[in-house]
Amino acid sequence: LLALSVAKVPASLAIMCSALLAGLMTSFMQPQVIDRFIVEPDLASPLLAIKAVWVAMATGFQENSGIEQIDALLSRGGMDSMLLTIWLIIGAVTFGIMVDDFGLLNKLVTPLLLRARTVGKLFTSVVATAIGLNIAAGDQYIALLLPTRLFRAEFAKRGLAPENLSRIVSDAGIVTSPLIPWNSCGAYMAAVLGVSTMAYMPFAVFNIAAPLLTLALGITGFNIRHIPIAAASKGNDASRKAVE
Repeated sequence: LLALSVAKVPASLAIMCSALLAGLMTSFMQPQVIDRFIVEPDLASPLLAIKAVWVAMATGFQENSGIEQIDALLSRGGMDSMLLTIWLIIGAVTFGIMVDDFGLLNKLVTPLLLRARTVGKLFTSVVATAIGLNIAAGDQYIALLLPTRLFRAEFAKRGLAPENLSRIVSDAGIVTSPLIPWNSCGAYMAAVLGVSTMAYMPFAVFNIAAPLLTLALGITGFNIRHIPIAAASKGNDASRKAVE
């Protein structure tokens, strides 16, 4: 996994290759574990190893060592245990794309832009949109992608560097997603940690402070990078042409 990461191999391919290599190593180094995991005496050793790898990846590995702590550490649910989160992400992304294509978000954002006459109000509009999408769409990726598309032209029009928009969306879209129980991030972390979202929320100081700090920067104007409006418009046109 380290070698593939250094080689900048795509994450999904690197994880898959590492899992397959681990299964191959197990068949040579720990055959007794396979025999204990897949109890089918009629299967030949190669087929037994293949089935063990397949079952472990699909529905999870189950260890019965007799030591409760070790069994709890090694026993997992495989891809089957992640299906709820995967379906949540698929549903959220589909919902977000439909809302965007139908132009519903533009109708909601346009009134915000008309009222956002100052930089502080513009920052507040982006924060509110990102958090609102985390709540309504239930997925972090939607809260990241759509606000950048909706507010990019307005930031360029006002001579605000695109780094400002990227920072706001990150502070409001990424870090607040674990605080929403039905968001894919909140659901995943609650399932992995075994603690409800509402239980760990008071201790997620950074997640709460990040959007508040972004709002403070927008209101005070501190650490906000400006660029010439002409350069901003030119860069925005170039980006639009590249997308087309």
